[in-house]
Amino acid sequence: MVHTREGERDAADTARKVELIRQEIRDDPQNADYTRRGIDPLFVVGADARIVIVGQAPGVRAQDSGMPWNDRSGQRLRSWMGVDDETFYDSGKIAIMNMDFYFPGTGRSGDLPPRAGFAQKWHPRLLEFMPRAELMLLVGGYAMRRYLGLPSSARLGDVVRDFRRYAPGLFPLVHPSPRNQLWMGRNPWFEEDVVPALRRRVAEALRD
Repeated sequence: MVHTREGERDAADTARKVELIRQEIRDDPQNADYTRRGIDPLFVVGADARIVIVGQAPGVRAQDSGMPWNDRSGQRLRSWMGVDDETFYDSGKIAIMNMDFYFPGTGRSGDLPPRAGFAQKWHPRLLEFMPRAELMLLVGGYAMRRYLGLPSSARLGDVVRDFRRYAPGLFPLVHPSPRNQLWMGRNPWFEEDVVPALRRRVAEALRD
């Protein structure tokens, strides 16, 4: 019982500190336009997190709903991971910390990229609150380049195919967007080799 109360106090303290940083993000001049429109930074961080998902940025649907990965890409990501919605959103074991915490807008060929320098500014501070995290999923090129230190010439498909090189703590993935359906059709090794390995690693990280 004592340990339970201590754990609850630690979790509450972490939640309070995270909310202070959330307010700092709101107050940052870089995010002033979002804050004026009543849009909050979208991320999920907790002391019990075992897995940290780093994607590109929230889509407009995710931002409007306040639920990250609340779209077809998220459905596919959860399928790849082998987890249900309850585990993904409510277990407290999965953190979501994209390269930008706001929807960056739409360009000619889709969503605009995350803003430069955003992740470098906020990720290190938030990672300090997740001492139990043991697996980081790097979803898409922006996350891979940030955390794997890849040169601009790196072929992301080759990086994903060579996922074992980054084990056990990092796992690079192509983005689960429907836009990548053609790529997945041309690269059957992803579903045959990468997805089963991902599910095993996720299950290991979530195991108490």
